[in-house]
Amino acid sequence: MKRIIVTALGALALAGCAPQRLEGPAAPVTVKIIAFNDFHGALETPGRAIELQAADGSLVKVPAGGAAYFASAVKSLRAKAANSVVVSAGDLTSASPLVSSLFLDEPTVKALSMAGLEINAAGNHEFDRGADELKRLQRGGCAKLTRVEPCQIEPFKGASYTYLAGNTIQADGTSLFPGTALRSFGSGRRKVTIGFIGLTTRLTGNYVDPAGIKGITFADEAETANKLAADLKARGADAVVMLVHEGGYPARSDQPEKCDGLSGPIVEIAKRLTPAVDVIVSGHTHRAYICDYGATDPARPLLLTSAGNNGVMLTDIDLSFDPATKRVTAKHARQVIVQGDGVTSSAGPVKPTAAFPTFAADPAVAAHVARYAAAAESRAKRVVGRASGPILRDEHDDMKESPLGLLIADSQLAATRASGAQVALMNPGGVRASIMPRDGQVTFGDLYTVQPFGNNLQVKEMTGAQLRAVLEQQFAKTDGTALLFPAGLTYSYDLSKPEGQRIIAPLIDGQPLRDDAVYRVTVNSFLGGGGDGFTAFKAGKDVAGGALDLDALEAWFARGQVVDPPALGRVKDVTPR
Repeated sequence: MKRIIVTALGALALAGCAPQRLEGPAAPVTVKIIAFNDFHGALETPGRAIELQAADGSLVKVPAGGAAYFASAVKSLRAKAANSVVVSAGDLTSASPLVSSLFLDEPTVKALSMAGLEINAAGNHEFDRGADELKRLQRGGCAKLTRVEPCQIEPFKGASYTYLAGNTIQADGTSLFPGTALRSFGSGRRKVTIGFIGLTTRLTGNYVDPAGIKGITFADEAETANKLAADLKARGADAVVMLVHEGGYPARSDQPEKCDGLSGPIVEIAKRLTPAVDVIVSGHTHRAYICDYGATDPARPLLLTSAGNNGVMLTDIDLSFDPATKRVTAKHARQVIVQGDGVTSSAGPVKPTAAFPTFAADPAVAAHVARYAAAAESRAKRVVGRASGPILRDEHDDMKESPLGLLIADSQLAATRASGAQVALMNPGGVRASIMPRDGQVTFGDLYTVQPFGNNLQVKEMTGAQLRAVLEQQFAKTDGTALLFPAGLTYSYDLSKPEGQRIIAPLIDGQPLRDDAVYRVTVNSFLGGGGDGFTAFKAGKDVAGGALDLDALEAWFARGQVVDPPALGRVKDVTPR
């Protein structure tokens, strides 16, 4: 006992001779992940404002978007962090406005490289022009792989960021793009490593022209992520971030930092993920949300985010690590609205609101965008016709007719009447924007923004039974329902009836559809190849080619008439309620 006391006294004496500071826990290592998705070539500020809920609960219109402001917002966030990385969850290109799409989205790839993007999970739209063209966007070069001439303005160096797509499986079993990437932050004992997984939606094959992805299949997202997460952990990842081009639907669109009532494919994917995944950056649905998934499933305390679309916001994610254990100790995310100088919408000017910060335009990116905008201006501003008012698409419900969808179907039927076409069908996913005339005038740029894909029209011979099977498939597809917009055809549907009996009283040119009769049906080449899951179109026999879908739409406006929005009612829901 005495020995212990003496030893203790000796320790106190030594402490008195040489005071020692007791150190507390080391400060955490924090890494800022700046995330976005579905940029879709939105180089210029969109001509509309987004509606958001301000801190006081009021709804405000915010002029947001534009690559120059976007780059400035990214750089502002990075300046506040010792450790940061910029990532995205796909669809950066394609389905783009004319200023980008006209140049094969090369200006968007360069703008996002200038903004500091490092890793992108390829989305379904990035395969629109085929896998080889997507590889060119990564590697650079001027090989002509589409009908559009590459490198029209300057040599194309390719993306400075890395495309990931670990579930794009080729015939030999390898993935078209890498599935993972590792990034380390800090140094010495405070060094932490984050592993990134990149995936596209497994339904990509349904959304793009099959000719461009021959030999490629798209594996299940959760199964692939679980395998890749285990590999990343084995390679030293302290945290795993999943970038996936698939998403969900919150109950409200004006509360981007919440996820009340979230539904959709990403919820089912999250349920099947390994707990090794700490964060999911999602996309595809064009909705914005931040979800603490651990509140739903404590076994998977991950953070789930999405930043809407068109570069109107960024998700600012902070991951904190204990430097001793390397474990994630905290996760936090917020949405940063990319508000610039204001926009001129169809309803007039929208000035910046004090409810959200404002970013100055990045001069280098602004000059880059201006160069391409000037090159596209003469084509974009060419007046093609007049409209009596806005011709709208439905941005939220693919099971509703829209005036613009019906108008496009009308234009395609008119363009192929000489080939005997009796019916035209248009898919809602191919209608990318509403037409908002200025002083009644509609420009080529307006039409290009509506239909940027450059699909050829096809005329197919189909029996009445085959056409009925197409219509039934609207309600039976594995990737969700979608109403085709018809011209020359009217019908009702009753979802309470068994599959195969849901289409009621279909009429072609006012006459009842006969299952044994043969009809000529116009579709775009995307649908004709089974796109959007409409595999029943493959049963039809190709009998004639047609103009580009965009040319057909332009011809509809060039008839010398003021175009009115078509009346709804060609398809009626008679399901008992």
